Amino acid sequence: MNQNFYPNQTFPGQPIQVPNQSTAMTSGAYDVEQSYIENILRLNKGKKVRVYMTFTDSTEWRDKVFDGIIEQAGRDHLILSDPQTGKWYLLQMIYLDYVEFEERINYSPEFIPNL
Repeated sequence: MNQNFYPNQTFPGQPIQVPNQSTAMTSGAYDVEQSYIENILRLNKGKKVRVYMTFTDSTEWRDKVFDGIIEQAGRDHLILSDPQTGKWYLLQMIYLDYVEFEERINYSPEFIPNL
């Protein structure tokens, strides 16, 4: 670290605790993660959804809707397949506004990943 810019290595106040998705609590033999949107989407894998996204930098299509089936969901992405067109979409979560489900949503405040 550059001592000229940071001569005092300690800062006043308490450190801020930021939730980290990669840290998990342990519950028996499984790792339990907090409820994040990608975990909720994983719990609903195989369901038909309508995904609303906003691409703020686009002049051609700022707001876009994708219809399809949830195939996979990760920390920063969502993969949908559209059985009507045969297309597959890799969508970045950063652009996600909200998701509509045609049936009841599977939800758990704690997520146990599939092993």
